[in-house]
Amino acid sequence: MPTQRSPRAKPSRTSAAPVFAALGDQTRLKLVARLSEQGPRSISELTAGASITRQAITKHLHVLAGVGLVRCTRRGRERIWELEARPLDDARRYLAEISQHWDAALNRLKKFVEQ
Repeated sequence: MPTQRSPRAKPSRTSAAPVFAALGDQTRLKLVARLSEQGPRSISELTAGASITRQAITKHLHVLAGVGLVRCTRRGRERIWELEARPLDDARRYLAEISQHWDAALNRLKKFVEQ
């Protein structure tokens, strides 16, 4: 059973790494963007207008599901794919933390150079 984290829990590098790896693929990034903009979609809706096969889209969705970025539910005979925001929020917080560290380091460098 996975451990529950509090909403303010600090994301770790190890929890963010698989999310960044999954989003490193252009097709998966497009799928996440589409689910973010349009909401839950069936595999048929997600494949409409795509230049790759339904099977390829399904494989990409399973990779995203493996890192917790999407989930699938059944609605009748269809599978509906939905974005899970928490892993993206964790990754965003991790990037913000890195940004703060860089800002602090650059401020120290600036003060050192100006002395």
